[in-house]
Amino acid sequence: MNNVNKYTRQFFEAPKTAMKWTEKSYIDKAPQWCSVDLRDGNQALVIPMSLGEKLEFFQKLVDIGFKEIEIGFPAASETEYDFCRTLIEQELIPDDVAIQVLTQSREHIIEKTFEALRGCKNAIVHLYNSTSVAQREQVFRKSKEEIIDIAVSGAELCKEYREKYEGNFRFEYSPESFTGTEPEFALEVCNAVLDVWQPTPDDKVIINLPVTVQLSMPHVYANQIEYMCENLKYRENVIVSLHPHNDRGCAVADTEMGLLAGADRVEGTLFGNGERTGNVDIITLAMNMYTQGVDPMLDFSDIPSINELYTRLTRMNVYERQPYSGKLVFAAFSGSHQDAIAKGMKWREEGHTDRWTVPYLPIDPEDVGREYSADVIRINSQSGKGGIGYILETRFGYNLPKKMRESVGYLVKGISDHKHKELLPDEVYQIFKANYVDIDSPLKVTSAHYKQNGHITADVKLVFNSVEHSIVSEGNGRLDAVSNAIRSCTGIDYSINTYTEHALEVGSASKAVSYVEVVAPDGKCSWGAGIDNDIIRSSVNALVSAINNLIK
Repeated sequence: MNNVNKYTRQFFEAPKTAMKWTEKSYIDKAPQWCSVDLRDGNQALVIPMSLGEKLEFFQKLVDIGFKEIEIGFPAASETEYDFCRTLIEQELIPDDVAIQVLTQSREHIIEKTFEALRGCKNAIVHLYNSTSVAQREQVFRKSKEEIIDIAVSGAELCKEYREKYEGNFRFEYSPESFTGTEPEFALEVCNAVLDVWQPTPDDKVIINLPVTVQLSMPHVYANQIEYMCENLKYRENVIVSLHPHNDRGCAVADTEMGLLAGADRVEGTLFGNGERTGNVDIITLAMNMYTQGVDPMLDFSDIPSINELYTRLTRMNVYERQPYSGKLVFAAFSGSHQDAIAKGMKWREEGHTDRWTVPYLPIDPEDVGREYSADVIRINSQSGKGGIGYILETRFGYNLPKKMRESVGYLVKGISDHKHKELLPDEVYQIFKANYVDIDSPLKVTSAHYKQNGHITADVKLVFNSVEHSIVSEGNGRLDAVSNAIRSCTGIDYSINTYTEHALEVGSASKAVSYVEVVAPDGKCSWGAGIDNDIIRSSVNALVSAINNLIK
């Protein structure tokens, strides 16, 4: 990393603005959304989508709620042209949805674009040419005046061809590489285009200001947007649009600050797919608004199905930690996190609030089609008693006593650590069942019959170390009477420290589960659980399980 001196700042600060956007703390309404998955996203794929795949993707975008969808560059290839014609001729575009197509400022391309759009009920023709210093000097080798001429001639041709073709057409202009363009020059180009198109309340124009390459910190872009919003001609009839890429990893911040600075519209893709590091992720933007109580006007209530379609059609993967969308974004492995989440969920169930304030979870996973038991609490060697207890309670119905959760937690964590793997809920349950529930060796109570004459007498038959015994014993309760019989037979000294029970199932065939903790004279303690239709039998099974664990 010794070549830092060959780099310099390529962005241009906007002329001084009031920076009114800094006075706002959140976005209070959804922008106009435009998906560019079928153009920016598709052109960045190793294997671009086929016609059938693009049609399926288009329908999913419509289902999500996009009202503007950029479908491609019809003059660029036969596939792009055919896709546009298929949508129009097969009437696959809802009346409230506009398709958007891209064109360069060249007459034969503009003519081919309008030919592809003929008969379209609602279309946006997106004209662009590059305006940055680097592009002007290195690629086009043209002056500022010549660059303006390219934009103006393209705008005039668009206006001319709109009159020649049947359909309803609106216009959009992008000074490509806006962030590498002097703001004053970008403004001059955009205003020159606007003078040609003469936007009105019934024929508004979109001015799209792309972060074609991310060159600065987000606040610099916000100042550039504020400057443009304050100085564009016909502002009341201009829709200012953002199109950020993610080269510096700041696309979401660029967009959110740009919206605060006065922009009205956002172009982006699902999951941020696009050239190089990608476009801005619309799912993240929309869900960020949702978590602030603002309706994004897009439906991401079933993100798993969107993930499935995206990975199948694009051959791309969704990163496990992708905000809101990744498989692990709601997962908590840390013991302290799991404990806090479990307690937060319990607090919520107790009716303390109808607002979502659960620790470590900025959004309710169910709102995006995820499940608590499968997605939130994940068990590995870093997990804690709270998370493991939460899995056993919510998934399998076992509400373990607090101290027992600690015992079970250490056992499960140790097994995960030894295996160097995450344990799935069913594996956690099997570990719990094998080590705590109805353990019947070396001690087993085969039957117990009770009589009550002011006290409880138990006639207990049991097996200890493979030898059968029959013991009659008394106690102040049935469990105590059985416990005294066990002490008499085995010679094991212990005391019952904890006993709890609850119904495991609901209904006439419901089962009871009991938990017992026994403590030896040296302070060693062990736990057991028992399950049976009869609550007394379940408590005896729990006691026997705890004693067997104590012996082990």
